Amino acid sequence: MNDSYLNFVNSPFGARLARSLGLPKPEVLNRYRADRPEFDGLVAIGAGRQPHLLEALANLVTSIGVTSVAHESAGLWVPLANRHGLMTGRFEPAESGSHGKLTALLFDASGIEDSSQLEPLHGFFHDTLRSLGKCGRIIVLGRPPEACATPRQWTAQRALEGLTRSLGKEARRGITANLVYVEQGAENGIDSTLRFFLSPRSAYVSGQVVRVGVRAGADALPAFDWNQPLEGLRAVVTGAARGIGASIASVLAAEGAHVIGIDIPSARDALDSTMRQLNGTALAFDIAAPEAPAQIAAALDEQGVDIVVHNAGITKDKTIAKMTDAAWQSVIDINLSAQERIDDALLTAGILRDGGRIIAVSSISGIAGNLGQTNYATSKAGVIGRVQSMAPHLRARGITINAVAPGFIETQMTAKIPLTIREAGRRMNSMSQGGQPVDVAQTIAWLAHPGSAGVSGQIVRVCGQSLIGA
Repeated sequence: MNDSYLNFVNSPFGARLARSLGLPKPEVLNRYRADRPEFDGLVAIGAGRQPHLLEALANLVTSIGVTSVAHESAGLWVPLANRHGLMTGRFEPAESGSHGKLTALLFDASGIEDSSQLEPLHGFFHDTLRSLGKCGRIIVLGRPPEACATPRQWTAQRALEGLTRSLGKEARRGITANLVYVEQGAENGIDSTLRFFLSPRSAYVSGQVVRVGVRAGADALPAFDWNQPLEGLRAVVTGAARGIGASIASVLAAEGAHVIGIDIPSARDALDSTMRQLNGTALAFDIAAPEAPAQIAAALDEQGVDIVVHNAGITKDKTIAKMTDAAWQSVIDINLSAQERIDDALLTAGILRDGGRIIAVSSISGIAGNLGQTNYATSKAGVIGRVQSMAPHLRARGITINAVAPGFIETQMTAKIPLTIREAGRRMNSMSQGGQPVDVAQTIAWLAHPGSAGVSGQIVRVCGQSLIGA
């Protein structure tokens, strides 16, 4: 769907008019394109006392080929940076009003153990934020508060959430800010997550907190190509005929997966067309039908699958006083109960292989609730509950389960929303615009990545840091 306001204020005349009238000017986001470098430019790195993730950062910066500079406020960290070959120069803070030297800011806060040690965060971001270019990236790394040894350490690490989310709202200009908590022992498993948050693939993901844990099993990760990380894997996507589902299927296929798309029989023509373009497989099933789990399992049984994406969903909006029992039940059944039944069938039969991925599509409505959507919000909150409750049980098999929670995404469904409500949904986020289906798809591809084996039980909002909900 076309955002006329975004296009207008980014035209020469529209930009001048927006400046003269003081109108907001949403940035045209830099999204991933295969014909452009994914990583480039200059990255500034800072740290608090005794950082624990320096080696992982050094390896990452080297592997993606960007230039890094250490900031003066890193203090005790600078000699450590020298030993790892990470520092290539001294970063000189920008003059007031200047922009554009840096493409990313990385701060290792993993060694901060007391609120009195938070000061280097101020020094680093005070000096560097003005020099961060349009669509730049901010990533703060810390330790999971719940795993901290002392209350003071827990307090200091939890404080990082307020900092990161505030940076996302202050930076504007298409800049994202995210926090990655790294469990002790998981230092070597953060590359896929850091690459995602540094990449144009995460253009509409901001203000998020992600935990990377120690992956299950001691075996080494299977070898993979960063350009085609899903090569040789099989991925099931429900609701794949069009919209977000078709975009998910397209991105997974572009990363090497063979995609099996599932949609209702009435969407068979659109599903066939989408799968034909991707050299995928089309399966026409109504996932809400009692026999559907067995039918899907039978269709997948011979070769099995590695990735299951639960995208299919419906809305039947009414206030609860006006909502029929049928409208309530159908939304719960398709959006939530069907996922449970399908996963039960695939897991029980071993069709979803060990080391696999389950990724569900929730919604910010499931986090914050929404007027006239009690059925939808209940179902999407239930999806979050599934992810959080199933993650520990699937760990023994090396299977991860996560969810994405989209905000306002430009689709045929949101195009039907009344104009005033639609515009509010678009503008009430740090990006001042709606997201695209590809933003959801790229986030799912990161969670499906072989290198994301330590990311499980997570709910990641794809909402441009919406002002709605937490």
